Amino acid sequence: MDIANLIRIGHGYDLHRLEVQAPVGDGRAFVLGGVEIEHDRGPIAHSDGDALLHAVTDGLLGAIGEPDIGQLFPDDDARNESVDSRVFLAAALDRVRDRGYVVVNIDITVICERPKLSPYKGLMRANVAAGLQVDVERVNIKGKTHEGVDSIGRGEAIEVHCVVLLAKEG
Repeated sequence: MDIANLIRIGHGYDLHRLEVQAPVGDGRAFVLGGVEIEHDRGPIAHSDGDALLHAVTDGLLGAIGEPDIGQLFPDDDARNESVDSRVFLAAALDRVRDRGYVVVNIDITVICERPKLSPYKGLMRANVAAGLQVDVERVNIKGKTHEGVDSIGRGEAIEVHCVVLLAKEG
């Protein structure tokens, strides 16, 4: 078997604008990696707006050459309104498994000015690992700021990148 069929790498990316919730809690909750985080802003999104899980979903789909999350779960489809992004992740994982691959590891970078992610990283890693049905040691999450630069630095958006490594099962 040639190497191209043994391992596959996918890159996932997502960005969501954030809107001020006044009062706090009056709007879409700020959910990241399946964790609801108290924040004065929430994502502008059709689903739950979990940018981390959207990026992971796209990384999985990209690794196997499938259509992206927007094609599979379009934002103009009423069935996707406010859907928990773990549904998208599970569908992508099913496609990965149907192709005979397993997740080796995943590396995620979240870029936002606030909230600070350190208190939530462990739970987010555990949620992603559970969603992918892998040991938590295979999931890494890093938080970065944008040093006050542009819409992300002003707290108006959140951006997530991830890299997924898959291997042929067996």
